[in-house]
Amino acid sequence: MSIWVDADACPVPIRDIICRAAARWKVHATFIANHVVPLPPGPFIHTRQVMQGFDVADNEIMDQLKAGDLVITQDIPLAAEAIEKGADVFNPRGQAFTKENIRQRLAMRNFMEEMRNAGQVTGGPAPFGQSDRKEFADKLDRWLQRNR
Repeated sequence: MSIWVDADACPVPIRDIICRAAARWKVHATFIANHVVPLPPGPFIHTRQVMQGFDVADNEIMDQLKAGDLVITQDIPLAAEAIEKGADVFNPRGQAFTKENIRQRLAMRNFMEEMRNAGQVTGGPAPFGQSDRKEFADKLDRWLQRNR
């Protein structure tokens, strides 16, 4: 069992939570990004820097991923692929992507992308806050308890 983090857009507080959990539970957590991701040293915390390019980090995660692993990502197409491969997936706000909801989330993502391209939607998600950190930490802790 491993944790794979799509680290390009992962908020720093979430990286910190994952690193502390990896050390506490002795679970390998690998952060994959196309830039340097500063992480604390530790035997269970790893980073991989990949070349810049479309989906390079996503492809690296999918190449390494095994059924039963956990993927942390905001990337809905990556989440869909990981679910197909048998992984559990949730975003940095602690919201789960599941077989039951991934199609709807993909459809909504595509719809919102069309709206943004048409200039109809200019805002993004709400600012990342303390309640998001708590929700993520609780979700990660429950996942680790269930899967150990």
